[in-house]
Amino acid sequence: MIDWQEKVVLVTGGTGSFGKKFVEIMLKEYHPRKLIIFSRDELKQHEMRVAGYDHPSLRYFIGDVRDLERMRRAMHGVDIVIHAAALKQVPACEYNPMEAIKTNILGSSNVIEAAIDMGVHKVMALSTDKAVNPVNLYGATKLAAEKLFIQSNAYAARTATRFSCVRYGNVVGSRGSVIPIFLMQRSNGRLTLTDERMTRFWLTLEQGVRFVIRCTGQMHGGEVFVPKIPSTRIADLAQVIAPGVEHEVVGIRPGEKLHEVLINEDEARSTIEMEDMFVVQPTAAMWFGMEWQDAGSPLPDGYRYTSETNPEWLTTEQIRQIVAPFEEQVKSNGIPAAGIPAAGT
Repeated sequence: MIDWQEKVVLVTGGTGSFGKKFVEIMLKEYHPRKLIIFSRDELKQHEMRVAGYDHPSLRYFIGDVRDLERMRRAMHGVDIVIHAAALKQVPACEYNPMEAIKTNILGSSNVIEAAIDMGVHKVMALSTDKAVNPVNLYGATKLAAEKLFIQSNAYAARTATRFSCVRYGNVVGSRGSVIPIFLMQRSNGRLTLTDERMTRFWLTLEQGVRFVIRCTGQMHGGEVFVPKIPSTRIADLAQVIAPGVEHEVVGIRPGEKLHEVLINEDEARSTIEMEDMFVVQPTAAMWFGMEWQDAGSPLPDGYRYTSETNPEWLTTEQIRQIVAPFEEQVKSNGIPAAGIPAAGT
Protein backbone atom coordinates (compact mmCIF):
# COMPACT_ATOMS: atom_id res chain seq x y z
CA MET A 1 0.00 0.00 0.00
CA ILE A 2 0.99 3.65 -0.39
CA ASP A 3 1.92 6.12 2.33
CA TRP A 4 0.43 9.06 0.42
CA GLN A 5 1.72 11.61 2.95
CA GLU A 6 5.24 10.90 1.75
CA LYS A 7 4.41 11.10 -1.96
CA VAL A 8 4.42 13.75 -4.65
CA VAL A 9 1.40 13.13 -6.89
CA LEU A 10 0.62 14.58 -10.31
CA VAL A 11 -2.78 14.34 -11.99
CA THR A 12 -3.05 15.15 -15.70
CA GLY A 13 -6.33 16.72 -16.71
CA GLY A 14 -6.54 17.90 -13.12
CA THR A 15 -9.19 20.57 -13.80
CA GLY A 16 -11.71 18.07 -15.19
CA SER A 17 -14.53 16.32 -13.33
CA PHE A 18 -12.32 13.45 -12.21
CA GLY A 19 -9.39 15.70 -11.37
CA LYS A 20 -11.40 17.97 -9.11
CA LYS A 21 -12.90 15.09 -7.14
CA PHE A 22 -9.50 13.38 -6.93
CA VAL A 23 -7.91 16.55 -5.53
CA GLU A 24 -10.77 17.00 -3.07
CA ILE A 25 -10.45 13.47 -1.67
CA MET A 26 -6.64 13.58 -1.65
CA LEU A 27 -6.58 16.80 0.37
CA LYS A 28 -9.26 15.69 2.84
CA GLU A 29 -8.15 12.11 3.49
CA TYR A 30 -4.68 11.30 2.16
CA HIS A 31 -2.65 14.51 2.54
CA PRO A 32 0.09 13.99 -0.06
CA ARG A 33 3.32 15.92 0.41
CA LYS A 34 2.67 17.69 -2.86
CA LEU A 35 -0.23 17.47 -5.33
CA ILE A 36 0.33 18.83 -8.84
CA ILE A 37 -2.63 19.76 -11.04
CA PHE A 38 -1.45 19.52 -14.64
CA SER A 39 -3.72 20.95 -17.35
CA ARG A 40 -3.60 23.26 -20.35
CA ASP A 41 -6.36 25.72 -19.40
CA GLU A 42 -5.26 28.63 -17.21
CA LEU A 43 -8.86 29.80 -16.73
CA LYS A 44 -9.99 26.45 -15.30
CA GLN A 45 -6.99 26.42 -12.98
CA HIS A 46 -7.88 29.92 -11.79
CA GLU A 47 -11.52 28.92 -11.30
CA MET A 48 -10.44 25.88 -9.27
CA ARG A 49 -8.28 28.01 -7.02
CA VAL A 50 -11.04 30.60 -6.53
CA ALA A 51 -13.54 27.80 -5.81
CA GLY A 52 -11.49 26.72 -2.79
CA TYR A 53 -8.93 24.34 -4.25
CA ASP A 54 -6.16 26.32 -2.62
CA HIS A 55 -3.86 24.46 -0.24
CA PRO A 56 -0.15 24.69 0.66
CA SER A 57 0.50 21.27 -0.91
CA LEU A 58 -1.19 22.17 -4.24
CA ARG A 59 0.72 23.23 -7.34
CA TYR A 60 -0.94 24.40 -10.54
CA PHE A 61 1.14 23.47 -13.58
CA ILE A 62 0.10 24.69 -17.04
CA GLY A 63 1.03 22.33 -19.83
CA ASP A 64 -0.25 19.91 -22.45
CA VAL A 65 0.32 16.15 -22.51
CA ARG A 66 1.22 16.63 -26.18
CA ASP A 67 4.40 18.44 -25.07
CA LEU A 68 6.97 15.84 -23.99
CA GLU A 69 9.49 18.35 -22.59
CA ARG A 70 6.81 20.02 -20.50
CA MET A 71 5.73 16.62 -19.19
CA ARG A 72 9.30 15.87 -18.17
CA ARG A 73 9.54 19.18 -16.33
CA ALA A 74 6.21 18.60 -14.58
CA MET A 75 7.26 15.11 -13.40
CA HIS A 76 10.51 16.21 -11.79
CA GLY A 77 10.48 14.68 -8.30
CA VAL A 78 7.05 13.06 -8.82
CA ASP A 79 6.33 9.62 -7.30
CA ILE A 80 2.84 8.85 -8.65
CA VAL A 81 1.01 9.98 -11.79
CA ILE A 82 -2.73 9.68 -12.37
CA HIS A 83 -3.33 10.15 -16.09
CA ALA A 84 -6.85 11.51 -16.59
CA ALA A 85 -6.27 13.96 -19.46
CA ALA A 86 -8.14 13.06 -22.64
CA LEU A 87 -10.41 14.29 -25.37
CA LYS A 88 -13.52 12.26 -24.62
CA GLN A 89 -16.51 13.79 -26.41
CA VAL A 90 -17.35 11.27 -29.13
CA PRO A 91 -18.73 13.73 -31.73
CA ALA A 92 -15.74 16.06 -31.25
CA CYS A 93 -13.29 13.17 -31.65
CA GLU A 94 -15.05 12.01 -34.81
CA TYR A 95 -14.94 15.50 -36.32
CA ASN A 96 -11.35 16.19 -35.21
CA PRO A 97 -9.69 12.76 -35.49
CA MET A 98 -6.06 13.90 -35.52
CA GLU A 99 -6.64 16.01 -32.40
CA ALA A 100 -8.01 12.95 -30.58
CA ILE A 101 -5.01 10.91 -31.69
CA LYS A 102 -2.55 13.62 -30.64
CA THR A 103 -4.01 13.91 -27.13
CA ASN A 104 -5.24 10.41 -26.33
CA ILE A 105 -2.51 8.34 -28.02
CA LEU A 106 0.55 10.55 -28.53
CA GLY A 107 -0.16 12.36 -25.26
CA SER A 108 -0.28 9.02 -23.45
CA SER A 109 3.02 8.09 -25.07
CA ASN A 110 4.52 11.33 -23.72
CA VAL A 111 3.26 10.55 -20.21
CA ILE A 112 4.95 7.13 -20.44
CA GLU A 113 8.24 8.50 -21.78
CA ALA A 114 8.39 11.29 -19.20
CA ALA A 115 7.51 8.95 -16.32
CA ILE A 116 10.32 6.54 -17.23
CA ASP A 117 12.83 9.34 -17.83
CA MET A 118 12.02 11.07 -14.51
CA GLY A 119 11.86 7.91 -12.40
CA VAL A 120 8.16 8.04 -11.46
CA HIS A 121 7.25 4.91 -9.49
CA LYS A 122 3.59 4.37 -10.38
CA VAL A 123 1.45 5.57 -13.27
CA MET A 124 -2.27 4.81 -13.34
CA ALA A 125 -4.19 5.66 -16.52
CA LEU A 126 -7.95 6.05 -16.78
CA SER A 127 -9.74 4.13 -19.50
CA THR A 128 -13.36 3.46 -20.47
CA ASP A 129 -15.75 0.73 -21.57
CA LYS A 130 -15.66 2.43 -24.99
CA ALA A 131 -12.15 0.92 -25.40
CA VAL A 132 -13.57 -2.63 -25.53
CA ASN A 133 -14.53 -3.62 -29.09
CA PRO A 134 -14.50 0.09 -30.05
CA VAL A 135 -16.91 1.41 -32.67
CA ASN A 136 -15.84 5.07 -32.53
CA LEU A 137 -12.55 6.94 -32.68
CA TYR A 138 -12.64 7.88 -29.00
CA GLY A 139 -12.86 4.22 -28.01
CA ALA A 140 -10.13 3.30 -30.50
CA THR A 141 -7.76 5.93 -29.07
CA LYS A 142 -8.41 4.72 -25.53
CA LEU A 143 -7.79 1.12 -26.58
CA ALA A 144 -4.48 2.21 -28.10
CA ALA A 145 -3.65 4.13 -24.90
CA GLU A 146 -4.41 1.04 -22.80
CA LYS A 147 -2.07 -1.05 -24.94
CA LEU A 148 0.65 1.58 -24.65
CA PHE A 149 0.45 1.71 -20.86
CA ILE A 150 0.32 -2.03 -20.31
CA GLN A 151 3.06 -2.98 -22.76
CA SER A 152 5.32 -0.15 -21.58
CA ASN A 153 5.99 -2.22 -18.47
CA ALA A 154 8.31 -4.27 -20.67
CA TYR A 155 9.93 -1.07 -21.93
CA ALA A 156 10.43 0.07 -18.30
CA ALA A 157 11.53 -3.33 -16.97
CA ARG A 158 14.98 -2.14 -15.84
CA THR A 159 13.54 0.90 -14.05
CA ALA A 160 11.32 1.40 -11.00
CA THR A 161 8.44 2.72 -13.11
CA ARG A 162 5.27 0.63 -13.43
CA PHE A 163 2.10 1.24 -15.45
CA SER A 164 -1.49 0.07 -14.97
CA CYS A 165 -4.98 1.09 -16.10
CA VAL A 166 -8.43 1.42 -14.57
CA ARG A 167 -11.37 0.84 -16.91
CA TYR A 168 -14.95 1.68 -15.97
CA GLY A 169 -18.28 2.82 -17.40
CA ASN A 170 -20.31 6.01 -17.46
CA VAL A 171 -19.69 8.45 -14.64
CA VAL A 172 -22.89 9.95 -13.28
CA GLY A 173 -23.08 13.68 -13.86
CA SER A 174 -19.69 14.09 -15.51
CA ARG A 175 -19.34 16.43 -18.46
CA GLY A 176 -21.65 15.21 -21.19
CA SER A 177 -23.72 13.05 -18.84
CA VAL A 178 -27.29 12.37 -19.90
CA ILE A 179 -28.74 13.29 -16.48
CA PRO A 180 -28.31 17.08 -16.89
CA ILE A 181 -29.56 16.73 -20.46
CA PHE A 182 -32.76 15.01 -19.34
CA LEU A 183 -33.31 17.58 -16.58
CA MET A 184 -33.10 20.40 -19.11
CA GLN A 185 -35.38 18.63 -21.57
CA ARG A 186 -37.96 17.85 -18.88
CA SER A 187 -39.10 21.47 -18.74
CA ASN A 188 -39.84 21.31 -22.47
CA GLY A 189 -42.17 18.34 -22.02
CA ARG A 190 -40.21 15.94 -24.22
CA LEU A 191 -37.13 13.76 -23.66
CA THR A 192 -35.04 12.48 -26.55
CA LEU A 193 -33.85 8.87 -26.32
CA THR A 194 -31.60 7.21 -28.86
CA ASP A 195 -33.05 3.75 -28.19
CA GLU A 196 -35.29 2.61 -25.32
CA ARG A 197 -33.45 -0.73 -25.13
CA MET A 198 -30.11 0.95 -24.46
CA THR A 199 -28.21 -0.01 -21.28
CA ARG A 200 -25.12 1.46 -19.64
CA PHE A 201 -22.77 0.76 -16.74
CA TRP A 202 -22.96 3.45 -14.05
CA LEU A 203 -20.85 4.65 -11.15
CA THR A 204 -20.55 7.94 -9.30
CA LEU A 205 -17.58 10.25 -9.64
CA GLU A 206 -16.57 9.56 -6.04
CA GLN A 207 -16.74 5.80 -6.60
CA GLY A 208 -14.52 6.16 -9.65
CA VAL A 209 -11.94 8.26 -7.81
CA ARG A 210 -11.82 5.95 -4.80
CA PHE A 211 -11.42 2.93 -7.07
CA VAL A 212 -8.48 4.60 -8.82
CA ILE A 213 -6.83 5.45 -5.48
CA ARG A 214 -7.31 1.91 -4.21
CA CYS A 215 -5.98 0.27 -7.37
CA THR A 216 -2.98 2.59 -7.47
CA GLY A 217 -2.08 1.26 -4.04
CA GLN A 218 -2.53 -2.36 -5.15
CA MET A 219 -1.00 -2.29 -8.63
CA HIS A 220 2.07 -4.29 -9.59
CA GLY A 221 2.19 -3.09 -13.20
CA GLY A 222 0.52 -4.56 -16.26
CA GLU A 223 -3.02 -4.93 -14.94
CA VAL A 224 -6.29 -3.41 -16.10
CA PHE A 225 -8.60 -3.04 -13.11
CA VAL A 226 -12.35 -3.23 -13.79
CA PRO A 227 -14.85 -2.56 -10.98
CA LYS A 228 -18.08 -4.49 -10.60
CA ILE A 229 -20.68 -1.77 -11.09
CA PRO A 230 -24.44 -1.76 -11.76
CA SER A 231 -26.23 -1.26 -15.05
CA THR A 232 -29.30 0.76 -15.83
CA ARG A 233 -31.62 1.15 -18.78
CA ILE A 234 -31.62 4.65 -20.20
CA ALA A 235 -35.42 4.43 -20.48
CA ASP A 236 -35.65 3.70 -16.73
CA LEU A 237 -33.44 6.69 -16.00
CA ALA A 238 -35.67 8.90 -18.13
CA GLN A 239 -38.78 7.60 -16.36
CA VAL A 240 -37.37 8.45 -12.91
CA ILE A 241 -36.24 11.93 -13.98
CA ALA A 242 -39.41 12.82 -15.86
CA PRO A 243 -42.31 10.47 -15.10
CA GLY A 244 -45.07 10.74 -17.64
CA VAL A 245 -43.11 12.98 -19.97
CA GLU A 246 -43.20 12.00 -23.65
CA HIS A 247 -40.15 10.22 -25.09
CA GLU A 248 -38.95 10.89 -28.62
CA VAL A 249 -36.80 8.06 -29.97
CA VAL A 250 -34.24 9.59 -32.32
CA GLY A 251 -32.13 6.51 -33.15
CA ILE A 252 -28.65 5.42 -32.19
CA ARG A 253 -26.03 7.95 -33.21
CA PRO A 254 -22.90 7.14 -35.24
CA GLY A 255 -20.26 5.55 -33.02
CA GLU A 256 -22.75 4.54 -30.34
CA LYS A 257 -23.47 1.03 -29.02
CA LEU A 258 -26.76 -0.36 -27.81
CA HIS A 259 -24.98 -2.02 -24.88
CA GLU A 260 -21.48 -1.51 -23.48
CA VAL A 261 -18.80 -4.10 -22.68
CA LEU A 262 -16.22 -3.89 -19.91
CA ILE A 263 -14.62 -7.30 -20.49
CA ASN A 264 -14.94 -9.25 -23.73
CA GLU A 265 -14.69 -13.01 -24.16
CA ASP A 266 -11.09 -12.85 -25.38
CA GLU A 267 -9.87 -10.85 -22.38
CA ALA A 268 -11.84 -13.10 -20.06
CA ARG A 269 -9.34 -15.90 -20.62
CA SER A 270 -6.67 -13.90 -18.79
CA THR A 271 -8.95 -12.20 -16.25
CA ILE A 272 -9.15 -12.93 -12.54
CA GLU A 273 -12.43 -12.30 -10.70
CA MET A 274 -12.29 -10.79 -7.21
CA GLU A 275 -15.15 -10.01 -4.83
CA ASP A 276 -15.81 -6.51 -6.16
CA MET A 277 -13.61 -6.20 -9.26
CA PHE A 278 -11.92 -7.96 -12.15
CA VAL A 279 -8.20 -7.84 -12.92
CA VAL A 280 -7.29 -8.24 -16.58
CA GLN A 281 -3.77 -9.60 -16.92
CA PRO A 282 -1.74 -8.96 -20.09
CA THR A 283 -2.00 -11.68 -22.70
CA ALA A 284 0.92 -10.61 -24.88
CA ALA A 285 3.62 -10.66 -22.19
CA MET A 286 3.75 -13.44 -19.64
CA TRP A 287 6.82 -12.00 -17.89
CA PHE A 288 4.91 -9.19 -16.12
CA GLY A 289 1.47 -8.41 -14.80
CA MET A 290 0.65 -11.95 -13.64
CA GLU A 291 0.86 -11.33 -9.89
CA TRP A 292 -2.93 -11.69 -9.54
CA GLN A 293 -3.03 -15.22 -10.94
CA ASP A 294 -3.79 -16.87 -7.57
CA ALA A 295 -5.59 -13.94 -5.92
CA GLY A 296 -9.04 -14.78 -7.29
CA SER A 297 -10.95 -17.08 -9.61
CA PRO A 298 -10.57 -17.48 -13.38
CA LEU A 299 -13.58 -16.63 -15.51
CA PRO A 300 -15.52 -19.33 -17.38
CA ASP A 301 -14.87 -19.79 -21.06
CA GLY A 302 -16.83 -17.35 -23.21
CA TYR A 303 -17.56 -14.94 -20.34
CA ARG A 304 -18.51 -11.36 -21.25
CA TYR A 305 -19.12 -8.54 -18.79
CA THR A 306 -21.73 -6.40 -20.53
CA SER A 307 -24.23 -3.78 -19.43
CA GLU A 308 -27.05 -5.89 -20.88
CA THR A 309 -26.23 -9.16 -19.04
CA ASN A 310 -24.87 -7.59 -15.86
CA PRO A 311 -26.37 -9.34 -12.79
CA GLU A 312 -26.49 -6.04 -10.86
CA TRP A 313 -29.02 -3.35 -11.80
CA LEU A 314 -29.85 0.00 -10.24
CA THR A 315 -33.26 0.04 -8.56
CA THR A 316 -35.69 2.90 -9.02
CA GLU A 317 -34.80 4.20 -5.56
CA GLN A 318 -31.06 4.05 -6.30
CA ILE A 319 -31.63 6.01 -9.51
CA ARG A 320 -33.55 8.62 -7.51
CA GLN A 321 -30.65 8.93 -5.09
CA ILE A 322 -28.22 9.43 -7.96
CA VAL A 323 -30.41 12.06 -9.60
CA ALA A 324 -31.17 13.94 -6.35
CA PRO A 325 -28.04 16.15 -6.28
CA PHE A 326 -28.74 17.32 -9.82
CA GLU A 327 -32.35 18.05 -8.90
CA GLU A 328 -31.03 20.28 -6.11
CA GLN A 329 -28.79 22.04 -8.60
CA VAL A 330 -31.79 22.75 -10.78
CA LYS A 331 -33.66 24.24 -7.82
CA SER A 332 -30.68 26.40 -6.89
CA ASN A 333 -29.41 27.49 -10.29
CA GLY A 334 -32.21 26.77 -12.70
CA ILE A 335 -30.07 24.85 -15.18
CA PRO A 336 -27.74 21.96 -14.29
CA ALA A 337 -24.22 21.82 -15.63
CA ALA A 338 -24.16 19.91 -18.89
CA GLY A 339 -22.04 19.50 -21.98
CA ILE A 340 -22.38 17.85 -25.34
CA PRO A 341 -23.97 14.45 -24.76
CA ALA A 342 -21.35 11.75 -25.24
CA ALA A 343 -22.10 8.53 -27.04
CA GLY A 344 -23.18 5.89 -24.61
CA THR A 345 -24.81 8.36 -22.22
